Amino acid sequence: MDLAIVWFILIAVLWIGYFCLEGFDFGVGMLLPILGKGRDAEDTERRKRVMLGTIGPHWDGNEVWLLTAGGATFAAFREWYATLFDGFYLALFLILVALIVRALGFEYRGKGGTAAWRKNWDIAIVFGSFLPALLWGVAFANIVAGTPLEVVENTLGKGVQFDGNLFTLLTPHALLGGLTTLFLFLTHGAIFIALKTDGDIREDARRLAGKLGLVTAVLAVAFLLWMNILTGNKTGAWITTILAAVALVAALVFNRMGREGLAFLGTFLTTALAVMSLFLMLFPHVMPSTLDPSATLTTLRDGTGFYAANSDHTLGIMTVVALIFTPIVLAYQGWTYWVFRRRLTTAQIPDVTPVRERVTR
Repeated sequence: MDLAIVWFILIAVLWIGYFCLEGFDFGVGMLLPILGKGRDAEDTERRKRVMLGTIGPHWDGNEVWLLTAGGATFAAFREWYATLFDGFYLALFLILVALIVRALGFEYRGKGGTAAWRKNWDIAIVFGSFLPALLWGVAFANIVAGTPLEVVENTLGKGVQFDGNLFTLLTPHALLGGLTTLFLFLTHGAIFIALKTDGDIREDARRLAGKLGLVTAVLAVAFLLWMNILTGNKTGAWITTILAAVALVAALVFNRMGREGLAFLGTFLTTALAVMSLFLMLFPHVMPSTLDPSATLTTLRDGTGFYAANSDHTLGIMTVVALIFTPIVLAYQGWTYWVFRRRLTTAQIPDVTPVRERVTR
């Protein structure tokens, strides 16, 4: 098998890992003001701490999948990386800012002494979770369906550049893609909270997951059907699309039965199969052009598009490195989830009174 195709598959796996793992992180962050609302101020703070505690050991590790996917794209498909950041620069910049703001919220929320301090960082966490959840769907819908690309030539040689702006990306199918990832992550996050907590917050999360799941099902079916039609009705993509729908229905059934572990596995598989569907629709290209077919970035060397991969020597070295270190990373991350596998409850939060309020009393 051509190493360019091997690395296309590996990058797809990295994005699947990122969406499946960071997806529930985003969901928990967005649900903070909803499932975090308790009977009074003290109960509210306890619930929010429990919610943040469910993802506290994992969220920064989950973001490593994004960094690795970006680094692998740069190292394996320099033309894809350059064109992607050229055309999607503002959207990716907004995602980066949101992720930074979100990380600051996680790190600094508990360091202040007032309720106002925590409230402001709560807003940062919600914003930093909402914007990427929406924009990743918009971005991938555009990548798969195609964007206006053209071949240009300068002193460095031939290359491909994006011929549009941010509003070029805000097409109806792309916005539907954004809503799909948004609600999929909300559902994934609600079920994760139900899986990792006990008591009232667990029951509230289960009920909310059922409602969110119904909206997600409608959006996901509409989006994946639309994308399958736009990209030429590929058999493999149709199969994974159907399997994703089955997995989501199973997740909602298990959630209703109170089997949160199986429900989470269902939304995990739904996310994985949905992303797999998008990459199957995209293959063998990595970034189709709606403007000039010769500007389509592809993994093929047949001359039908612009070959996007780096040299075989580079890909060969990267393959050896990936074979050595990927199992190590997977084993370590799996170990962290095993260590922090137990459920959390509000009773485990010892004191939620802000420092300054305790001093005043």
